Amino acid sequence: MPAQAGGAKPQTGAIAVVANATDPARRPDVLFRVRRDEDHQISAWWPIGAFLAVSAAAIALLSFVPGGA
Repeated sequence: MPAQAGGAKPQTGAIAVVANATDPARRPDVLFRVRRDEDHQISAWWPIGAFLAVSAAAIALLSFVPGGA
């Protein structure tokens, strides 16, 4: 990206957000970002539920494969 002459303002708002971000991991322009406290930990049931959902979807899709038992 070319350097900006004379401290001019960025061309787009996204560049300004990135340039002014104190913590890039918590930028406001990222979609679906949920801001929580830094010491917040997710429940262990979320990955368990995700595993069960993906496993059920895989089994359901494999039931459509011909030649199965």
